[in-house]
Amino acid sequence: MDLNFDTTHSPSPHGAHELTRLAGEPSVAILLSTFDGERYLAEQLRSYNAQTHSNWTLYWRDDGSADQSPAIVAEFAQRVGKGRCSHAPEDGQLRSTGSFLTLLHTALRDDADYFAFSDQDDVWLPDKLAHAVAALGEVAADRPALYFCDRTLVDESLRFIGQPSRLRRPPGFPAALTQNVIPGCCMILNRAAAELIDATDAPEPTWHDWWCYLVVTAAEGLVVRGNSPDILYRQHAGNLVGEPLGVWRRAIRALRRGRGPFMSVFWRHVSALRARQSLLPDRSLTLLTVIDRAGREGVYARFKALSISGFVRQTRLETLLFRLWFLLG
Repeated sequence: MDLNFDTTHSPSPHGAHELTRLAGEPSVAILLSTFDGERYLAEQLRSYNAQTHSNWTLYWRDDGSADQSPAIVAEFAQRVGKGRCSHAPEDGQLRSTGSFLTLLHTALRDDADYFAFSDQDDVWLPDKLAHAVAALGEVAADRPALYFCDRTLVDESLRFIGQPSRLRRPPGFPAALTQNVIPGCCMILNRAAAELIDATDAPEPTWHDWWCYLVVTAAEGLVVRGNSPDILYRQHAGNLVGEPLGVWRRAIRALRRGRGPFMSVFWRHVSALRARQSLLPDRSLTLLTVIDRAGREGVYARFKALSISGFVRQTRLETLLFRLWFLLG
């Protein structure tokens, strides 16, 4: 198999980490979970190699692919040189969330400064890591921080589809309980945030990016938004989640999923956060207690909980739907 990986931007195979660390660049752990991704995977791997920030290590695991995904990453690892890629343990199929959080746990054993989740089917633009490292470098090392970039929606052939709507409300807590607004492929964590997330137990089911966003904001960590679209976010029939354009399309997709699945995840998130009280400030714990009590005490308590400042989704229509579902329990 010859996938023509361009290694022009790579350090030499021997002593790669030593060379980049001498240059003083912070280190980034790229976290890639693969599953039957052979169609687009090579393009994503090439985009790592084209990053202007060169001090990265790829941590990857395959989650039970029936195609050539593991072989594609293994060939890439051989071509970019010893020390640039680390194959995480594959102890059975974990699905997306379990696989990504396992990768985060594995990468934390090393001395990376930042941690970047990666989908297998996108393309990173060359300055993605550089922009994140520069922004997170302004944050005190002991404060949990989550950086996210914008994205450009493209089709299977990387043709432009559109730009997602800009956020109408800033990311934060308790809004994070009602909606995830930060895709994992756009997300990079500093070490304090990664350690905080690793100290929690994500509920099942959930999504790794939503859980990271929830934990960081509930702990009053910092969310930093980048200024440029640094990812070509590929939309295709095999997307695990994907992203519809427009408020009405998002609302329709939510209706199709239904109240039951959404509220099940909602209450699991509340319970899982409350189970790690030592990690959260008093304000977040108070809000979680009020919301949890509302779920057990009936409609009046739920109306009261809905008056909590910031307990909303991005738009009025989405908030209306959430409030209806919350009141119904």
